[in-house]
Amino acid sequence: MFKFNLTALTVVLGLTLPLGASQAETLTVAGGCFWCVEADFEQVDGVSEVVSGFAGGRTENPTYKQVTGSDTGHYEVVEITFDPEIVSADQLLSLFFRSIDPTDANGQFCDRGNSYRTAIFATPEQTDAAKGVRAQAEAELGQDIVTPILPAATFYPAEDYHQDYYKSSDRIFTRFGIRRKSDAYKRYRTACGRDQRVLELWGDAAAFAK
Repeated sequence: MFKFNLTALTVVLGLTLPLGASQAETLTVAGGCFWCVEADFEQVDGVSEVVSGFAGGRTENPTYKQVTGSDTGHYEVVEITFDPEIVSADQLLSLFFRSIDPTDANGQFCDRGNSYRTAIFATPEQTDAAKGVRAQAEAELGQDIVTPILPAATFYPAEDYHQDYYKSSDRIFTRFGIRRKSDAYKRYRTACGRDQRVLELWGDAAAFAK
């Protein structure tokens, strides 16, 4: 699988690649549809796993139906597991901001509502870095960023059928007929306007949009 090259981003943003032996770390972010965020970050060198799920709400072990159909308070999120010797939390956060519309407080792209809002669920060790990266992204964008930095919260994995949706060969019923999940995902992403809006906002700095 293609892996996103961090070299150019590191040079442009003046970041330093992390050194020294470290254990795997996790970063939890909400960027709208978790299928799309998972697909983006599984391209990044140093990322070993991305799991779609929920965080920030009141209901324990929520289902997708509960989160999207009622007021549980949860966001759709992904939990990114990464090797800090290869990629830092700062770098991942820089990519995150440049892969979303951080000016939208009410959802992302065609997905509206509380569960599709953006957020960073930062550990105490990640909070200062997140604030710094957000400030830098805001200055570069020249617009107010509304993505909040929230305290780390319990992460609940979504149902199995949501995991690796973008590359699954399983077949499902869609409005286009019976399709592989991977095909349905591509159609959804295009129709939702995700990449188009990210390119409009970020231009050449867009992280994953094509």
